[in-house]
Amino acid sequence: MTNVEFSILLMAMALASYGCRVAGFLAMRFVTITPRIEAALRATPLSVMAGIVAVAAMRGGPAEWIASASVVVLMKLTGQDVLSALAGVAIVALMRWAGL
Repeated sequence: MTNVEFSILLMAMALASYGCRVAGFLAMRFVTITPRIEAALRATPLSVMAGIVAVAAMRGGPAEWIASASVVVLMKLTGQDVLSALAGVAIVALMRWAGL
């Protein structure tokens, strides 16, 4: 894949993502938010992240496995999902830099 093809693909994905956000925002104007819908909306980002991490962990090696376990532990200890995810990325980067 060339840089031009990658740039086009990246822009297409960004536009699709933005379009989904706008469509969701407009559609939610007409939906009554019940506790059940609110719970589903709150769970969606975590489920998307879990799906991405599951694929990376299955295809990855020890670096990804250790980072995934570390993220789970950090989430339990701190309750900070973004901080835990960034720590997991840093752990994978450090382990790859170390040659593991």
